[in-house]
Amino acid sequence: MNIWVDADACPVVIKDILFRAARRTQVPLILVANRMLRVPPSPWIRALQVPSGFDVADRHIADQAVAGDLVITGDVPLAAQAIAKGARVLDPRGELLDAHNIQERLTMRNFMDELRSSGTDTGGPAAFSAADAHAFARKLDALLARRPAA
Repeated sequence: MNIWVDADACPVVIKDILFRAARRTQVPLILVANRMLRVPPSPWIRALQVPSGFDVADRHIADQAVAGDLVITGDVPLAAQAIAKGARVLDPRGELLDAHNIQERLTMRNFMDELRSSGTDTGGPAAFSAADAHAFARKLDALLARRPAA
């Protein structure tokens, strides 16, 4: 099992939670971004810089993730691709995305894109909160506790 992180937009507090979890559980953590990232020294943590461009990091994660991996992303199309490959997906606010809820999320994302394209101000997501970070940490711990033995 690997943990793949769509790191370009991942909140710093979530990265810190992931760093601690990777060291504690010895699960490989790969942060993928189109810019250089600083990560703590650990044999379990790696930063991977991909070329700049629209969705390059997402495509890399979608190509590399396999069944049983965990993908951390708020990007709904990437989540859908990872789920289709059998990976588990956790968004930075602690919501587990799966085959039962991803279609609803894709439909809502596409609807909001259409509204924005028509000039409607849809606002944005709520500010990331401490409660979001706690929800993420709890769900991550639960997922890692249930992972198959190596």
